[in-house]
Amino acid sequence: MALVFVGLAAGLFVEAIEAKNGSGVLAGASAEAVHGMDFVAIALVAAAIGTLVYGLAKRNATEMAVTDRRVLIKTGIGNRRTLDLMLSRVESIGVEETFFGRMLGYGSVVVHGTGGTPESFVMIAHPQEFRRSVQQQIGAPWPV
Repeated sequence: MALVFVGLAAGLFVEAIEAKNGSGVLAGASAEAVHGMDFVAIALVAAAIGTLVYGLAKRNATEMAVTDRRVLIKTGIGNRRTLDLMLSRVESIGVEETFFGRMLGYGSVVVHGTGGTPESFVMIAHPQEFRRSVQQQIGAPWPV
């Protein structure tokens, strides 16, 4: 989203410069319209920065760990969601990745415990590595 906001802001800045020089799509636009475009472009840059900072904070607030005894997943910034499951109680771990998720290295992890409901964690970085770590600790063979 941040890249989309920056792209739109860049387009507005370029068009505002073109309008000031008397060319471009908005040639002959009033000074107020050009200043309005500048204001909207600055607002889009601020939105891009806010989106980027929020995404980085959310990513850094996610903790995943696999020990020889348990699986631990913590997600969330303000609201915290935690799964602490004994390794012997893990029935299966599913990974769901979209096309862009595969390209950018994120996806959803679904942990199924014995006798429990599936726990889904969305937008997790490198979900296949997490799954591989759990399966190595359990001793299950990793599918090729």
